[in-house]
Amino acid sequence: MGRAHGHKTRDRNKASLPQVPKNMKSDGLDVEFDRDLADHDDLEAMARSKAADQRARNRQKR
Repeated sequence: MGRAHGHKTRDRNKASLPQVPKNMKSDGLDVEFDRDLADHDDLEAMARSKAADQRARNRQKR
């Protein structure tokens, strides 16, 4: 009996492992932010982040 005979059922199981449902995934935006305390740099960083997110979404749709 060769080495591969004992591993067949274990290796076949890897393809059927459960995946995380889309409704349980987070978008990574869990930071609290107060606009009243934000300075110009914070607002500029927020605008850049929003623009980058939009570009990433457009790239995914293609």
